[in-house]
Amino acid sequence: MVGDLVARVEKDYQAGLDAYQAGQTDTAKQDFDSAFNALLESNLDIRSDGRLEKEFDRIVEGVNHLDLGNLASDSEAQKSEPAPIDETNGITPAADPNVKAKAQAEIKSTHSDLPLMMTDQVAGYISYFSNRGRGSFEHAFARSGRYHDMMVKILKEEGVPQDLIYLAQAESGFQPLAVSRAGARGIWQFMGSRARGYGLQRSLWVDDRQDPEKSTRAAARHLKDLYKQFGDWYLAMAAYNSGPGTVQAAVRRTGYADFWELYRRNVLPKETRNYVPIILAVTIVTKNLSQYGFDDVSMDEPAAFDTVTVNYPVDLRLVADCVDATPAQLQQLNPSLLRLSTPKEGAFDLHLPAGSKDQYQTAIAAIPSGMRLWWRYPRVHSGDTLVSLARSYRTTAKSIAEANHLDGAELQADAKVIVPVAPGKHPLSDTATYARRITRYKVRKGDTVQTVAENFGVPAQMVRRWNGLRGDGLRGRTVLALHLPVTPSNESASAPSSKPVRHGKAAQTETEASAGTAVTVEDEDTSTQASPVHHRVKSGETLYSIATTYKTTVAALKRYNGNVATLRPGMILIVQPSR
Repeated sequence: MVGDLVARVEKDYQAGLDAYQAGQTDTAKQDFDSAFNALLESNLDIRSDGRLEKEFDRIVEGVNHLDLGNLASDSEAQKSEPAPIDETNGITPAADPNVKAKAQAEIKSTHSDLPLMMTDQVAGYISYFSNRGRGSFEHAFARSGRYHDMMVKILKEEGVPQDLIYLAQAESGFQPLAVSRAGARGIWQFMGSRARGYGLQRSLWVDDRQDPEKSTRAAARHLKDLYKQFGDWYLAMAAYNSGPGTVQAAVRRTGYADFWELYRRNVLPKETRNYVPIILAVTIVTKNLSQYGFDDVSMDEPAAFDTVTVNYPVDLRLVADCVDATPAQLQQLNPSLLRLSTPKEGAFDLHLPAGSKDQYQTAIAAIPSGMRLWWRYPRVHSGDTLVSLARSYRTTAKSIAEANHLDGAELQADAKVIVPVAPGKHPLSDTATYARRITRYKVRKGDTVQTVAENFGVPAQMVRRWNGLRGDGLRGRTVLALHLPVTPSNESASAPSSKPVRHGKAAQTETEASAGTAVTVEDEDTSTQASPVHHRVKSGETLYSIATTYKTTVAALKRYNGNVATLRPGMILIVQPSR
């Protein structure tokens, strides 16, 4: 029975992969849903059978690394971060005798509820964090402020040493999205099977390993169980890293239930041998910041938030509209969400910016529950009209007017409006992929947000978002930061070259990754014109990328094509390239 189930699940999963590779995203989503649901809806306990557990992990990890969007709407998958422990554990720094002597003296007066011991290995990592690894330590210590009080409280409630918080600092640098090379995830770097054993749930929408509070509770209980098994915190930490079976085998092999003896006899994996010294070094340095030159490093403030339990799927971009926040801010408050929406089924405790709970509940009540993955609730900017909003959100002016009970066509600036968006018809700002590289545009006389947006083929609302603008005017602005749209499968395909492309005497187009080089677009020198060509627009192309390809300008493209502002795949453009 188990074998048949695994075979059926694997067949659906492979069909999904084939559809994904063929560009059939909707079909891929259906196949992955079938595979996932077959496991969850079976009467078998996934944790009780190694084959089912392995298949479950394989599907969840595999699907979550594909750019499938939301599996319910076209959302971007969350981006993970490399776990710092991988880099630190890959080196074994030599001990400095002076550092060791100094640290040996310091730990005598350092209070810790973990046993502190000074060895050459610990001293080596203290030297590392004081020099080459200084940046990594500073970043982790600063981030610790976001979670310190919550974590210490939970560790105390679970009856384990509160200084085990430094295990998390060493593992992930307090980054909820940290993922190790081995697939461990979250602040406490849980592997999938171990996480389920301590109540951390995983699905295509949520991974509790990335929930700071839930994972801290699970880690405290796991470490407590390991201590009960080994009776020693060093061995408990080693077992946390490599698994209790590995440590137990080493103890049986040597007859020594002592970490340092196991270290000396080289019967533990290298990563585990380094693991405990790293945690001890982090503990000692953090408790003696001044002695190691970290006086000027301060902890971040914890993020205050409201919590509302939702039992419906809602897109975080709609939530952001409701509470006047950004999707990025909501993702930071809800790191366990793998995509830009709450789960398709079941309840979810959604964290909102502090003080915004009532505002959210009032606003979301106006959106039909079945449309909360699709509709939007933006604020009206100066110059916005029903027609311009409808164009931006790929809907109709009539539907916006009806949803908001509007009699006329005029919109009041700074008001909020409901924008009904048909499922699958999100605006470019929701579905486009943008280059990470920043293009800086030098503002010219007469420019507005709308004209710049049209020139570069991006929505005006994105230009406002990237530059913190509210209206359409650019008074006082000399440079705008832009992220050009790119083809999702190949960012470099439509990203501009970093080398200048000159047209005649005055024109210049330059782009440089985050260096602040200005981008200016001027009319071409018509004396260098060649014969016109016809270009069929491909998915992901913009006026800017096409102009760059043909060594012409956006202004020239618009002049030859009826002042075109929006491109669609398959359109034919007349292009007058430069010689």
